[in-house]
Amino acid sequence: MKVKVNQDACIGCGACMSIADDVFEMDDQGLSSVKVSEVPEGSVDQAKEALESCPTGAIEEE
Repeated sequence: MKVKVNQDACIGCGACMSIADDVFEMDDQGLSSVKVSEVPEGSVDQAKEALESCPTGAIEEE
């Protein structure tokens, strides 16, 4: 599974990081970014939960 963050839609709330901190991080602008090229097997459920929990829908599965 691969995910990406639409930087134009991200508000930097940090919900994704609190759910899947091994997949998401905050960049220098305070917005979420993906820190792995492929979501690790053990983190797929958390990545999907983060995607579904994003208040602006900024996270997308590729």
